[in-house]
Amino acid sequence: MPPTYYDDDLRLAHVLADAVERVTMARFRAEDLVVESKPDLTPVTDADRDAEEHIRAQLKRTRPRDAVEGEEFDTTGHGPRRWVIDPIDGTKNFVRGVPVWATLIALVDDRRPVVGLVSAPALGRRWWAAAGSGAYTGRSLSSAKPIRVSQVSAIEDASLSYASTGSWRAVGRYDEFLSLAETCWRSRAYGDFWSYMLVAEGAVDIATEPDLAVYDMAALVPIVTEAGGRFTSLDGRDGCWGGNALATNGLLHEEVLGRIGTG
Repeated sequence: MPPTYYDDDLRLAHVLADAVERVTMARFRAEDLVVESKPDLTPVTDADRDAEEHIRAQLKRTRPRDAVEGEEFDTTGHGPRRWVIDPIDGTKNFVRGVPVWATLIALVDDRRPVVGLVSAPALGRRWWAAAGSGAYTGRSLSSAKPIRVSQVSAIEDASLSYASTGSWRAVGRYDEFLSLAETCWRSRAYGDFWSYMLVAEGAVDIATEPDLAVYDMAALVPIVTEAGGRFTSLDGRDGCWGGNALATNGLLHEEVLGRIGTG
């Protein structure tokens, strides 16, 4: 991996992931797992809160000047550097014992996601990137394998991944999404973080969701873009600030935006 300005931050992200995996895996499929509903009726578990608290405590010790934003607790701190955390992306899978869930750890510097790490311990997978370094997968920095998006250039040859069809109906883009899915060579609901990591690996060519929070996306952006792909909102804005996401291998991006975009 080439050295970058954010090497120390990337190493810290791995240390955080190593530590939080012990918290989340200890609660995965636990018989006494406590599941509650948040005000938006999405589930939250004691594992979500414990994992985020664990990360926040380590960041308070190691990066006391940085802000921290997470899914379960209020943002702390100020300044241009902000860690953005989703302790368990895919909580519904976690609750049901499905191993497709992950901890997302990102560093945003001056509103630019510059470090991203996705740790999916139940799958035995981890993906990461820092600005200027390329994107990688492996169990640790020492076992890094570079990843790259596909070279598929026609929608008819493309593989599409999404989370659900109902979410597109809710935003009034159901017909447009269904038309895209029917045009693609293959469509599957891998869902959540995994859709975007499959784009970064070149196994999937398009991943999209119409309703996402910053903490759902910040860690994904550097991985997709450093792998050679493109990550925007549905109105074409680069990054994780538009409330939704489209990630592609880059070659397909403008055509997909033309089909399902809101710009």
